[in-house]
Amino acid sequence: MNTADIHTLCAYNRWANRRMFSALEKLSDEQFTATMQSSFPSIRDSVLHILAAEWLWLKRWKGSSPRATVADTSNAFAMGSALSNGGVAVDKLATLSGLRGFADSIEQERQEFLAALDDNALQARLRYTDMGGKDFSMPLHYLLQHLVNHGTYHRGQVTTLLRQAGAETVSFDLLFFIREEEAKAATA
Repeated sequence: MNTADIHTLCAYNRWANRRMFSALEKLSDEQFTATMQSSFPSIRDSVLHILAAEWLWLKRWKGSSPRATVADTSNAFAMGSALSNGGVAVDKLATLSGLRGFADSIEQERQEFLAALDDNALQARLRYTDMGGKDFSMPLHYLLQHLVNHGTYHRGQVTTLLRQAGAETVSFDLLFFIREEEAKAATA
């Protein structure tokens, strides 16, 4: 895994998140917050989980190990002091526009982080502490790949929830991203 590969994966993640938000913007507030059966109790909570993980891993990659929690099963947002201390207004994460703003701020910070990476940094082991206080160490490239895979998994769940809500869905497949990128390159 090299920086070009990581940049491609992260560009895919950005593309998929943007496509997800384009589908979510068509929902009513009731559809966005309705209780459903999945890993998280609503579309909103599923999106919050994706973004909370992106925020958490970005902080770990940059050398801190926050102890944030995701929304509990009662839909009460309990992101905790870690997010508040990180400059995130927790109450804004209850709305689609707040979540989109959160996603945009994560993406901007991630782009700055990625711009400074080289192949040696990708191979280096990153030490971090999980939310339970356990220490881990893994090569950074695996952790970056994990984040993209995690988002893909949960965006698939969002697709299922969109179908349950009777809403329009979009494809998040990597091949669609690659086709779009190849088409852009061919016309440039």
